[in-house]
Amino acid sequence: MATESNLLTSTNAERDDFSEYVAHLQLHMALQARNLVPPLKQSQEDSRDQLLHQTQANFEKLVSRRAI
Repeated sequence: MATESNLLTSTNAERDDFSEYVAHLQLHMALQARNLVPPLKQSQEDSRDQLLHQTQANFEKLVSRRAI
């Protein structure tokens, strides 16, 4: 009985750790996506900023597709 209880506690702890990891990963990905998407309102003055975002997005695409 004690071994079964320990096993269940261990499984729940692993599940909690994994859930926390997934939540952290989702937050990280959402923040990354937010940085890559230009704002909805665009003026002519921020063309350099737009170019910077586009260059960063293109670079990250290339790096993520590169074989390790």
